[in-house]
Amino acid sequence: KSYDQAGDPRRIQCLKYLVLAYMLMESKVDPFDAQEAKPYKSDREILAMTNLIAAYQRNSIQEFEHILQEHRASIMGDPFIRLYMEDLLRKIRTQVVLQLVAPYTAIRLPHVSRRLNIPERDVEALLVSLILDGQVQGRIDQVRRVLVLDRAQGKEAARAKFEAVETWSSKLGTLHGSILAKAAV
Repeated sequence: KSYDQAGDPRRIQCLKYLVLAYMLMESKVDPFDAQEAKPYKSDREILAMTNLIAAYQRNSIQEFEHILQEHRASIMGDPFIRLYMEDLLRKIRTQVVLQLVAPYTAIRLPHVSRRLNIPERDVEALLVSLILDGQVQGRIDQVRRVLVLDRAQGKEAARAKFEAVETWSSKLGTLHGSILAKAAV
């Protein structure tokens, strides 16, 4: 707002950084909804960033990468934005992977690779980090090149299994006691 009121030419650059920050925070809020930013939404320097945030919010990796290629000079020309672009690509790929694997119990890595438009080794590295971070419950079968998802939901599933085993053990103990009592008679 201050840059805008002062007529400072850095206002466009600051707005680009604001858009980048919103995407890095995984915010669903459109920074161009703010009264101060609305006049710049159609500015040719900002247009690439507005298209980028729209693709990001729709989890459209193909459109996101297309915009990056098409507006390489205006987006990647800024060293600060270029510094964070790999993080941003990782975030959108993560969102797409989480959305992609959600309905499956198993999914082939080549399929995920084609959807993300990255090599299989990068898909595997991304999936490994998601598994280690607890965002994906599953394992990677490297021989069959398949992600096998564990649909059990973390601690609650583990507790339910533990309680089931404990109940089963208790019933077995009761059965054992009954058999010993009958054998003693």
